[in-house]
Amino acid sequence: MELILLFFVSLIASFIFALGGVGAAIVLIPLLVSFFGVPLNIAKPVGLFYNTVSLAGASVHNFKNKRLDIKIGIPIIISSFIFAAIGAYLSKFIPTRIILYIFIAFLLFSSYKFISHRKKDGEKHREDAPFLKLSLIGMIAGLLSGLLGVGGGGIISPLMLMMGYSPKKITTITAFVVPFSSFSGFITYWSMGDVRWKVLIVAASGGILGATLGTHVMHKHLDQKTVRIILGIILLLLAIKMTLKAI
Repeated sequence: MELILLFFVSLIASFIFALGGVGAAIVLIPLLVSFFGVPLNIAKPVGLFYNTVSLAGASVHNFKNKRLDIKIGIPIIISSFIFAAIGAYLSKFIPTRIILYIFIAFLLFSSYKFISHRKKDGEKHREDAPFLKLSLIGMIAGLLSGLLGVGGGGIISPLMLMMGYSPKKITTITAFVVPFSSFSGFITYWSMGDVRWKVLIVAASGGILGATLGTHVMHKHLDQKTVRIILGIILLLLAIKMTLKAI
């Protein structure tokens, strides 16, 4: 019965967060710990794998519908994949409280930027792919992803907005990048022996279905402004969640 409940919780969470192209591991992990009694060291790799498969499914959907700009995502993928493994390894030695406070401040600032941002008349969203800047975004996102056991979508999205990319492109690129950094972190945790496969498979199954549906709704039925506001609200919810974890 608990596994059936976990499936539907996973499905709903991934659907909501896929509207913003962000992995729902940051919600799933505390739910696993608080309501399902899963130890935190077991919940983290479940959350990372959940991000991997759910957003990979969303990216396949985006690729089939020719919405995915791969050249923008590649630099972020390479650097985030490397630094997520480093972050997961360092998590054994570094206290996360200070990192949490910095992350919370960043999420609050990012939420404000998304909600308050107004596109100026005649302003065009950028389409280029500056390798070094995008790689730096991936480094920061990957490191925090591995340290905290969450996807780096909450970092990638606002930084790409500040660079001038459109909200829908941001959600598509984030959904493309996060599976790689999440999988890198998952592999590191798996190598340390912290995986419970039954819980992982059930959560991932719900995540794939929910994220695919959420991505379809976002692209077919929501405009750029709505997507931007959804991203801002999601980041605000993430900040609240992380604050509750920190206190």
